[in-house]
Amino acid sequence: MTTLRRSFLKNTAATALAASLPSFGFAQTPANRTLFAPQSGAWRTFEVTTRVDIAPLNGATRVWLPIPSVNSDYQRSLESSFSGNGAARFMQDGQDGAKMLYVEFAADEAKPFVELTSRVQTQNRATDWSQKTAHVENADTLRYFTRSTDLIPTDGIVRTTALEATKGARTDLQKVQQIYDWVVTNTYREPKVRGCGEGDIQTMLETGNLGGKCADLNAIFVGLCRAVGIPARDVYGIRLVPSAFGYKELSGNPASLKGAQHCRSEAYLKDYGWVAMDPADVAKVMRMETADWIKNTTSPVVAPVNKALFGGWEGNWMAYNTAHDVSLPNAKGSTLGFFMYPVGENAAGRFDSYAPDDFKYQITAREIKA
Repeated sequence: MTTLRRSFLKNTAATALAASLPSFGFAQTPANRTLFAPQSGAWRTFEVTTRVDIAPLNGATRVWLPIPSVNSDYQRSLESSFSGNGAARFMQDGQDGAKMLYVEFAADEAKPFVELTSRVQTQNRATDWSQKTAHVENADTLRYFTRSTDLIPTDGIVRTTALEATKGARTDLQKVQQIYDWVVTNTYREPKVRGCGEGDIQTMLETGNLGGKCADLNAIFVGLCRAVGIPARDVYGIRLVPSAFGYKELSGNPASLKGAQHCRSEAYLKDYGWVAMDPADVAKVMRMETADWIKNTTSPVVAPVNKALFGGWEGNWMAYNTAHDVSLPNAKGSTLGFFMYPVGENAAGRFDSYAPDDFKYQITAREIKA
């Protein structure tokens, strides 16, 4: 059993309303909540800043910060800049194209710090299922996104589960719909899991412990799709600002994005291209949005989210990358299953990316109005 698996088992036992939402605290009530129905349209521009302050040093220290590297019909990743007192340079993972800022601090640096600022533009996503259009994607790219990874195998219990979930489905759209419904029905949000989870889907399916967070539940969706030959991928990012629809659990606090990292997913459908998916956020709304755990998708709080997140998502979120099995340059620690948190190492080993107050780092965002 891998370290990641041991760790997982241990840790798992309307837009007008946006201006009225609080900047922090998110004390929304059901009266603030409107029909969750993101629609593509206006682009929004954000500046996102990650600052790392390391004290005390324990020998030479290295830091890797993810940079938004996705350019698509829902995001434009623009310029990034940095300041600090370490030796820093931009780098890129050759396999998946995940961009990062790599920083080295000398052992005698008194107050090591680095600040990374990235600018992006985002928009809502919503698929019009009534409009089929021809989409041409590189065949090698599609094969790549059906591959098995360390945490997302496509054989064994993953394939068995995928075949069961898609029984009777004939088209790729039907298969994806049934997999999405299977994930929403059979998995659940587990608040005790640290960070966004580990995404070790084989262990989850083998143990029957299907509680987790976004990197777990959306990874199950991706793995089940890949296991029946449908290209799919996780998209790793972070929520930036409050939801325009009043959902507190689908919001980010721009003054402090501590714990705002969020993984989403996409599936490739030949009549629609890459389509947005987020069954993990359906589970989050069911478990966390109200005082009571909602156990069905017919609830008026859950139903619109369940519908909209099959084919769409809200653009108050920024994508970093779609990378798996990331080998950080010059790192002594192990390969990452995914890369959406700051990572650091010193002589004592790798820092805890899920503990920003100890690491120590902070992430903030501000929207730039035209």
